[in-house]
Amino acid sequence: MTPPEPHPAPFVWGVATSALQIEGAVERDGRGRSIWEDFQDRPGAIANGDRVDAGAHHYDHWQDDIALMADLGVGAYRFSVAWPRVVPDGDGAVNPAGLGFYDHLVDGLLEAGIEPVVTLYHWDLPSALQTRGGWTDPATGRAFARYARVVVDALGDRVERVITHNEPAVAALVGNAAGVHAPGVHDIRTALQVAHGLLVSHGLAVEAIGEGRHDVEVGITLDINVIEPAEPDDADHRGAADLLDGQLARWFLDPVVGDGYPADVLAFYGAAAPAVAPGDMDRIAAPIDFLGVNYYRRDVVAPATNGHWAAAVVIARDVPTTALGWEVHADGLHDVVARVAARAPGYVMVTENGAAFDDPPVDNGRIHDVDRVAYVTDHVAAIQRCLDEGLPLRGYFLWSLLDNFEWAEGYRARFGIIHSDPDHHVRVLKDSARWYRSHIATWTS
Repeated sequence: MTPPEPHPAPFVWGVATSALQIEGAVERDGRGRSIWEDFQDRPGAIANGDRVDAGAHHYDHWQDDIALMADLGVGAYRFSVAWPRVVPDGDGAVNPAGLGFYDHLVDGLLEAGIEPVVTLYHWDLPSALQTRGGWTDPATGRAFARYARVVVDALGDRVERVITHNEPAVAALVGNAAGVHAPGVHDIRTALQVAHGLLVSHGLAVEAIGEGRHDVEVGITLDINVIEPAEPDDADHRGAADLLDGQLARWFLDPVVGDGYPADVLAFYGAAAPAVAPGDMDRIAAPIDFLGVNYYRRDVVAPATNGHWAAAVVIARDVPTTALGWEVHADGLHDVVARVAARAPGYVMVTENGAAFDDPPVDNGRIHDVDRVAYVTDHVAAIQRCLDEGLPLRGYFLWSLLDNFEWAEGYRARFGIIHSDPDHHVRVLKDSARWYRSHIATWTS
């Protein structure tokens, strides 16, 4: 099957998900175990004791979900491939059944006129690799590059855009410094070495994909939010905000675009900074075609107390927030896109943007998620502002297509524009999905 004709405008409206959050079927058809199955076995690790096993039943209902996307009129679907489904132990034999699932998914998307955009790693590291050191072990990076080549060799004749990593900052810091995500480690030295390993593996994957001579565009997705000081006139507050932005954003953005690790953050970390092998920084800066950015909120911060691994802490304020306490700040989406566009080696894609709210129950076959409708309306307006200003923005992916397993929050944090739950196969369009469908249908560039 040949890829669809290019979008008539260089911009695409899409939706996004990730494998571990929606697929379920974690013990079927040869899939290996991931660090999240290990993590969920820890008492109290996941809210309400929820488990990834069911997800949103996407593994069994992917055809129905494609039909829903087609009904919404989206031009692209960003999904992730589950590494343990394709290479169960991370670096051994390839699982034909696992790879076949994504082969069928891609064909189904193309038949519906939807561009598949593939993320190779969305935090589901095979357990076997974690037992050998995970991302702190350079062998994991080499295994990732091999896995990337396997996936692109299989799908690259039909997939035009591939993302190596989703939010390496979260995978490294939330999973290995804060310990809130898998693998649940509380050590900043480990977290920074993990971050370095993730970035090096990104470069290795870019090289491996290029060696396959596939005509695919390759990028990486970074999470970049707005960080501002609680007291803008106070030098300590401004410095803390700048340094926290350095830890969460510049530490990942700067080396990817070839500028190395930021000096101020290196000085802050001191002896905790990662070991860097010769050639690592050049590899991290391997040429890419686009930068993906995930934007969710603004954080207003104050200097952290001594002993905290982060330079600043978020200050609670009386402002509109989502169900997770994240400040709603739509103008920040424009500001972040403009910031990234100024550094990007190619174009920019907003690969995630969305909100968790406490949705009301189904009412006569509908869910009136008024807060999410307002959130999406305002953030889409920020996207339009980017386009009107001529920023090199090529796509917007609303997070998320479906209510899903929201990591440590389990199933209680609902980001979907379509209702789903781990106990039933039912899908219900929320008003936000209907709004997005109407927007796509009437939008002109």
